[in-house]
Amino acid sequence: MRFAAALSLLFIAPSVVDAFALTKAKVPVFSSLSAIPGPGDQLALQRPRQPANAPAPPAPTRAGSLQVKSPEVTVQGGSLTTWACSSPAVERVQVVLKTDGRPLDADVELWAGPDNTPHKMRVYVENGADRPFSAVMETPRGPNTIAVRNIGQLEFPMAAQIEAVSAAGPLGDMQTIAHGPMTIQGGALRTYPFDPQVESVQVLLKTDGRPLNARIELLQGPNNNKQVIELYTEDGLDRPFYAILESPGSGNVIRIVNTATVEFPLTCSVGAYKMGSKDSFEEMQPVISGYGDQMNKAFNPQM
Repeated sequence: MRFAAALSLLFIAPSVVDAFALTKAKVPVFSSLSAIPGPGDQLALQRPRQPANAPAPPAPTRAGSLQVKSPEVTVQGGSLTTWACSSPAVERVQVVLKTDGRPLDADVELWAGPDNTPHKMRVYVENGADRPFSAVMETPRGPNTIAVRNIGQLEFPMAAQIEAVSAAGPLGDMQTIAHGPMTIQGGALRTYPFDPQVESVQVLLKTDGRPLNARIELLQGPNNNKQVIELYTEDGLDRPFYAILESPGSGNVIRIVNTATVEFPLTCSVGAYKMGSKDSFEEMQPVISGYGDQMNKAFNPQM
């Protein structure tokens, strides 16, 4: 009995060994690698080939007032949210506030150390979807903290986005505004009407190193405030104020008031940030402003 079992195992063993050898001798196929790796080599993944008729990637567009990549953070009514800029390399941040169509009422502050608020704003927007708030705050000599407080009621939440801005980007090139600078003495005001083709306006306020106190209003019609910004900066040269105001429709006027005393003048530059086509608004819509062609040429000298 034992002899018969040993004889059968002798005949079966070669076939098992051959099958095991074939299994171990299989060469892996590296279809997605540049080469078959050797001992100790790292696997270098090869990029998939694009077909010849694949569409080209979208061209980079101009960084507009809402083209930020940071995630939106919901700030409920009556709550406070902070963003810490711990890296000293962050010298400029963009603040974007918007809603789903409801009013927006917020306080934005820059904290630089304990009990030190060198830059703060009070922002009101009638419709946070049509006219979102977008501004740039200087944050030199970090670390700094951006604090956004929703001072509206609980029924009026808002979305906030804070993102670091490069000094070489479009928002950093703040000296190329065509219309300006213009000096506004303490207690004085200036108005800037513009055409319906102007979809958004950029505003730059600064001083020679003195404190900056101003009020920026976007009006559409007589005393009809669509957006109001009350601004304070302890040093208008080190921390100038730059904002982009959305201006859909016609009859939009920017009014800038220097709320400081006569010893603290400021310089203001206002210009069109985005121009729409002549057919971008309805022809039957009444044009409230009467400064059409003159102000349009002032904002856009190429026309």
